[in-house]
Amino acid sequence: MDLTTTYLGLPLRSPVVASASPVTARLDTLRAAVDAGVGAVVLPSLFEEQVRQEELRDLAITEAHEHAFSEATTYLPGGPDVDFGGTTPYLRQLENAVRALPEVPVIASLNGSTPGGWTGIARSMETAGAAAVELNVYAVPGRASLTGAEVEERHLDIVRDVVASVSVPVAVKLSPFFSSTAAMAQAIASEGAAGLVLFNRFVQPDVDTETLTVEPAPTLSTTEEGRLARTWIALLHGRLGTCSLAATTGVEDASDVAAYLLAGADVVMTASALLRHGPEYAADLISGLEAWMDRKGFASLASVRGALAVGPEADGDRVERAGYVAALTKARSVYGDLAPRP
Repeated sequence: MDLTTTYLGLPLRSPVVASASPVTARLDTLRAAVDAGVGAVVLPSLFEEQVRQEELRDLAITEAHEHAFSEATTYLPGGPDVDFGGTTPYLRQLENAVRALPEVPVIASLNGSTPGGWTGIARSMETAGAAAVELNVYAVPGRASLTGAEVEERHLDIVRDVVASVSVPVAVKLSPFFSSTAAMAQAIASEGAAGLVLFNRFVQPDVDTETLTVEPAPTLSTTEEGRLARTWIALLHGRLGTCSLAATTGVEDASDVAAYLLAGADVVMTASALLRHGPEYAADLISGLEAWMDRKGFASLASVRGALAVGPEADGDRVERAGYVAALTKARSVYGDLAPRP
């Protein structure tokens, strides 16, 4: 069974990718995922806030010694004591992963929301051996004065700067909440992004009614969450030139992997399933995909990919409207018509 694929121009042995999560934060769990057959790994994100914190610490050390006697060569400041996740430890972790996992591409990840400062870090990631850089532009516009056009331009500015600063491919992890997701996808691809990851999963806090506080409430994804990403992958497949499409969110078993591939994904990323079942579970996803392909008569991923995509020649608006009406019609047949009768 041929499971080879290409993502961001990189040859992969399988379409299952371990996406950024605690599983990809340690060499032992990374090794377990690779031994289980994943085609690539994405390291946890280096956050904009961590970079700024390290820069402030470096500045504080420099300023503390700027008036020291110039000939007191034994009185030199030591390096900053940064928390794990700062730029230096992250690059060290990246280098170690690249050395330890020669079988697969190791993709670095940057998570931020504002332009500026990313180009140097992206170059450092490339130097450390990253096969590609994934940009996770996590920005929830909280200011009422910030327009949709400004949000979109911020994304494009970041993508444009990072793509221009590195020679390795750049993927962009997108939000599903743009006013025109397809237009934004095309704009990002035109700026030189080699791939899109659909979608970024926003983790909202929740209200604790007993403590009367707002608390973080991280949760793992569920299978049902994959429908939104599959809808857009099916619409975008074949419309973005050579730009790759990576699916993420809602991957629990092999049928979810197959569904994403049928919609048109080049690779299928998973974090929640590996956290629930362990990194070795990637082998179950891959063997399950192989069994499904054999049962359905598919000899390669190429014959599966995009078999149920909308197609570039179709009118996407009409297809989505038809799907919406069909879903409501089926709902009425299952649950009954709840509209008041005259």
